[in-house]
Amino acid sequence: MRKIGLLSDTHCFIDERVLDFFKDCDEIWHAGDIGNEETADKLEKYKPFRAVHGNIDDHNLRIRYKQFEIFTCEEMKILMTHIGGYPGHYEKGVTYLLEKEKPNVFICGHSHILRVINDKKYNVLCINPGAAGNSGFHAIKTVVRFEIESSRIQNLEVLEMKRNK
Repeated sequence: MRKIGLLSDTHCFIDERVLDFFKDCDEIWHAGDIGNEETADKLEKYKPFRAVHGNIDDHNLRIRYKQFEIFTCEEMKILMTHIGGYPGHYEKGVTYLLEKEKPNVFICGHSHILRVINDKKYNVLCINPGAAGNSGFHAIKTVVRFEIESSRIQNLEVLEMKRNK
């Protein structure tokens, strides 16, 4: 079993409550718009870290992290990108990857809207953790943690935090 902390859209800011929420996690996954290398370094030093770059990330973060990550955790295939959309409204190229790779879990960020949706058409669980940073239109910051055991996601929890002004 692996316990995962998932976040997106930090935009150069890590709330200490997020680190506390992720303290028992085995890994942290970031679905893009990290913001700067200092934020990435802080997360990498805290836990094993996996990320994709987002549209605000500079060339250094784009060199460090890919646009798409396709990997296996336990017995689940994961597809992660920043701008991905959601069932019925996927971004260009995402539908192709869902059909080709057949992931069990599709993770994206960008919208700043927390979503957990089962897409029956592609037989994939879509997770967008919302936005964890202080930049953007969202009033509530959100992050997600969950466990992957074998081929199941379980104990999915959301942390909601008022945004710092």
